[in-house]
Amino acid sequence: MDHTNHTRLNETQLTEDTLQGATIYGPGDEKIGSVSHVHGAGADASVVIDVGGFLGIGAKPVAVPVRQLDFMTDEHGEVHAVSSWTKDELKAMPEHHH
Repeated sequence: MDHTNHTRLNETQLTEDTLQGATIYGPGDEKIGSVSHVHGAGADASVVIDVGGFLGIGAKPVAVPVRQLDFMTDEHGEVHAVSSWTKDELKAMPEHHH
């Protein structure tokens, strides 16, 4: 996917309503997870990404700072993010507990 023409989200758009369910892509542009929920809003928020599993079953939730992801919308208005982490790196992070 070519992300160069996608519109970056600004800080006021970094809310749970906007980010919930967003697909996260790794450095090789592979899908590595999706946002299950958000703590806070704006640049200081954290997102919980479900990594691995199938259809949400067996996925491991990990929390990361929203500022370490590049959130944007594609040409269809779908919100997604690009990460420098691989799926294996996210899986190695501590599990987030609600």
